[in-house]
Amino acid sequence: MEKKRTIWLDWLRLTACFLVMLTHSVEPFYLGGEGSLILTHSDAVWVAVLDVLSRSAVVLFVIASSYLQLPLRYPAGAFFRRRATRILPPFLVWTLVYALVWGEPVQNFKDLLWNFNYAAGHLWFVYMLIGLYLVMPLLSPWAEKVGRRELQVYLGIWLFTTLIPLIREWLGGAAPVIYGPSGIPNPAKYPLWGEASWNSYGLFYYISGMLGYLLLGLYFRKFVGEWSWKKTLAIALPVFLGGFAIGVSGFLRRVGADSQGIFPVEGPVGLAAIWETPWLNDSIGVAMMAFGWILVLRKCNSDSRFYRGIVLPVSRASYGMYLSHLLVLSVVSAWLRSTLKLGHEGLLGIWTTPVQMLATALITYGLVAIACVLLQKIPRMGKIIVG
Repeated sequence: MEKKRTIWLDWLRLTACFLVMLTHSVEPFYLGGEGSLILTHSDAVWVAVLDVLSRSAVVLFVIASSYLQLPLRYPAGAFFRRRATRILPPFLVWTLVYALVWGEPVQNFKDLLWNFNYAAGHLWFVYMLIGLYLVMPLLSPWAEKVGRRELQVYLGIWLFTTLIPLIREWLGGAAPVIYGPSGIPNPAKYPLWGEASWNSYGLFYYISGMLGYLLLGLYFRKFVGEWSWKKTLAIALPVFLGGFAIGVSGFLRRVGADSQGIFPVEGPVGLAAIWETPWLNDSIGVAMMAFGWILVLRKCNSDSRFYRGIVLPVSRASYGMYLSHLLVLSVVSAWLRSTLKLGHEGLLGIWTTPVQMLATALITYGLVAIACVLLQKIPRMGKIIVG
């Protein structure tokens, strides 16, 4: 057993990894081929429920990084060396794997000079995480001295920024979609508080997005003590369910407006991007659910046999699991879809869709966890492959 290990963060990584895989198991049911496609109304409901449930996954990883790293315990140079050694080798390995096995390898390698392989879209997380690492040394001196009230003020400002996507929608209505070189759509934004067509750096630009989750991790580390289960659930459940309701209702409202009650509903890939707006990482619903997850997971502090035998090894391999899982998930998902069929015509009727979603996530999780735990045991190479 490692000395001074924060046990609940191992449970967090275990949970966040599964939520990532559940997110990607749901995607085929509203992203069909090169466009957006939902076959039935019940499919839309299941997408909303299970995808919203899982959408705090990435921000949980960010909160864990902040909790462990901020404020820094060693000089910036040592911090960057430690993080680079941990993060970059597995990232490079799996980036090359995806470039070779998905799409056109020559073009993939050319594109890697500028961005990640879009076929392996989950790799965006590593770029974002490195960006946060770059600002941590700047925040560290302040993080050491900040008081509870001051940090609460900054968290309050950040929390307000999570409402901005809803405010933009309310003011601007249905936004057109602008397609960039990658083909990834970006909804045109209604300008707010200093923003304009020539300026994106508005009033809240520098205290929005993932930065808030760094502050939230810091707040839990410095100022949130041990709570009873009664107090934990009394706060965590209503906050989580409130965020969940915002995400589900927002998604179904958008799908309903586009379908007019007639299914299947389909369109360009940009349509799905608009459907996803209520569960983006910088939205209030995701922030509320993340807060609920953290409150509950903090109670998982037992150094049990199950923790040492299962949770800890999987937690140590979680980074490699995140990087590699799509290779397995794509095969499992395709197999289940061909076996169980789709929609109401599936072998399980209206239950076909949720069973496929959950089974894809669970099977993938088990296979990838076993593979990455074993790979990590390989002398020298294990750390390079898995982290």
